[in-house]
Amino acid sequence: MSPLDLTRAGAASLDEANPLRGCRDLFDLPEGVVYLDGNSLGALPRAVAPHLARVVGAEWGGGLISSWNDADWINLPARVGARIAALIGAPADDVHVGDSTTVLLFKTMVAASRMRPDRRVVVVEPTTFPTDGYVAAGVAELLGLELRWCDPADPAASLDDDVALLALTHVDFRSGALFDMATLTAAAHDVGALVQWDLCHSAGAIPVDLVGVDADFAVGCTYKYLSGGPGSPAYAYVAARHQDRFRQPITGWMGHAHPFEMERDHVPADGVRRVASGTPPVLALSALEAALGVFDGVDLGTLREVSLSLTDYFIALLDDRLGDPFEVITPRERERRGSQVSLRHPDAYGVVQALIARGVVGDFRTPDVARFGFAPLYVSHVDVWDAVEALVAVLASFEHLHPAYAVRNLVT
Repeated sequence: MSPLDLTRAGAASLDEANPLRGCRDLFDLPEGVVYLDGNSLGALPRAVAPHLARVVGAEWGGGLISSWNDADWINLPARVGARIAALIGAPADDVHVGDSTTVLLFKTMVAASRMRPDRRVVVVEPTTFPTDGYVAAGVAELLGLELRWCDPADPAASLDDDVALLALTHVDFRSGALFDMATLTAAAHDVGALVQWDLCHSAGAIPVDLVGVDADFAVGCTYKYLSGGPGSPAYAYVAARHQDRFRQPITGWMGHAHPFEMERDHVPADGVRRVASGTPPVLALSALEAALGVFDGVDLGTLREVSLSLTDYFIALLDDRLGDPFEVITPRERERRGSQVSLRHPDAYGVVQALIARGVVGDFRTPDVARFGFAPLYVSHVDVWDAVEALVAVLASFEHLHPAYAVRNLVT
């Protein structure tokens, strides 16, 4: 890699050469804000508001109940699932969208454990996102299984022939470290275990190839890099080879083979549709469907290169201009890094709040981590330069020590 030009003009040159630079115009970004929190809530795509207005006004307001057929609301989960499938290396028919991440983690963990009835262990990584750990503990209690916490540096060391399921997050939410999905999936399969991947912090910023790595299950949210909106529906992938044996624990009417026959007994639908439970959230799915249009024509390899360029630039600027005050806890090796950079600092909360006051939005994770997400469709290298410039100013003027930042607020 040639030496980076660490001036603002150098950042502008990198943006000029960015093959995805036109994608930024697809988002409604607030003036004067550098938004580096797309790994928590993605920015608003411009197409969402007018599309949602049409759904509400014409389809709901005008079409009323007929829009389940006339506007094809009933097939929204399948249509949106097909669009997400293209971003995670899955066949269009193998992804279901609906419910929350938590619910889909529960469904897939229970179903996977039931597929290995003679095995008694679920392996989870202890620094995983709390929901994943909470759900795994609940499933273990419900099914009488052992919850085994693995070494984050070597999850494969916890695998043996008693493991039913290995459940990992592809990118660590605190550090931004990226697991080797292919190697760990193969290691689990070598001992006869199944694997579930949480893609919340990777899909939409990092190429994922679920079929290529032979993954069994995957779950992900859509409100981070996919920009589906706050609380937008999550998705679940079930490998085709498992779908006929997938026995999920929440057998609602939309997962029935013939939902409108109103039969007393539950008969699972064919394929991934059996993952469904309740009525599709039409408004949320409609917003998500419009949002996913920002990925039309985007090459995922190019997306990854832009992501790495942004994070490389951020780290280089930190090294050049700040040095000791921060510990970069995100791996510097490109192949081990997601699309965020996390910094450890004893006053990380105050640093984040002072940056927000200056119009640079990142976020904080307990106990001492400042996170900065680089959504490659709309974050620019100039954004990165401006963010570091603000960070330098915050530390130089001790703004992060302001008494107002001594008490944490609800989100950041």
